[in-house]
Amino acid sequence: MKRRHFIKAAASTGLITSTSLTSATALAKSTATIKWKMVTTWPKNFPGLGTGANNLAKLITQMSGGRLKVKVYGAKELVPAFEVFDAVSRGTAQMGHGAAYYWKGKTAAAQFFAAVPFGLTAQEMNGWLYHGGGLKLWHETYEPFGIIPAAAGNTGVQMAGWFNKEIKSIEDLKGLKMRIPGLGGEVLKRAGGTPVNLPGGEIFSSLKTGAIDATEWVGPYNDMAFGLHKAAKFYYYPGWHEPGTTLEALINKQALEELPADLQSIVINACKVVNLDMISEYTTRNQQALDTLVNKHKVKLLKLPDEVLDRLQSLSDEVLNEVAATDKMTKKVFESFKSYRDKVKLWSDISELAYLTSR
Repeated sequence: MKRRHFIKAAASTGLITSTSLTSATALAKSTATIKWKMVTTWPKNFPGLGTGANNLAKLITQMSGGRLKVKVYGAKELVPAFEVFDAVSRGTAQMGHGAAYYWKGKTAAAQFFAAVPFGLTAQEMNGWLYHGGGLKLWHETYEPFGIIPAAAGNTGVQMAGWFNKEIKSIEDLKGLKMRIPGLGGEVLKRAGGTPVNLPGGEIFSSLKTGAIDATEWVGPYNDMAFGLHKAAKFYYYPGWHEPGTTLEALINKQALEELPADLQSIVINACKVVNLDMISEYTTRNQQALDTLVNKHKVKLLKLPDEVLDRLQSLSDEVLNEVAATDKMTKKVFESFKSYRDKVKLWSDISELAYLTSR
């Protein structure tokens, strides 16, 4: 207030020029505290996913020196889990945190930026997004909605899920009601199952009561946090449907562009930091949780039969080609994704895969 009175008085007496007044106003604006809301698809403070959103908000606040403060709202605190996209698009919240396959009803192309059955690993996804043209296409996909997307976490290869019966052949998937989102759900449907899309907070009760017969969620770290081992004992791998699931930050385009350039850079680069941190955390926590699930809770850890995986891969190819034909944007994204996957596979096979096999 004192500064305002001084500027006003000085201006009236000619003590400062209009240029100085403009500079003072810009300085006041650049040092003002800006408050943002971040809505998420995850339960409040849920390990890994929810805390990943918390870390992003904390990092933006710290890196900005408190000039941009971000408050996180878990699913249902401000909006329901599956209304996060709309909330950010409308400007109800300036940011969101979730997974792009939840928005396939908005645009089919969104699914390719989260997880694709038999698709890219976490490291390969980052390669495609940051250096293979994927991020540019992601921006183009969300442009009509006034949203700027950014990779903000990755779970790595997930588990195939929890089942209330053993899966010995592809026939065992027929009639199976399973919580599985995105493209993986479409593949299950093609195999004769019934995909169900549920937010994380509803999975345990649905599996426990028999509303669903099986579920995938993430991996040992998150699955144990939800207590899924108390609802089903057959725990299958590998996560054919989500080999490197990218989590996203949704940023309201207008809100971002209204920020000073340095704060815009902080928001975007904080997402990159969290993207690295989350996959590092999951790599560590998953092996710890898996040990507890198997040795303490006596969970039956099983690999899906090769016959089942082969059939799912064949069905996946059919689904991806059909989804790609949905519209021009989806086709454009799919072609980029597929081209990158086909090319990077050669290197991955003689580097990561060859090394892991020999180890």
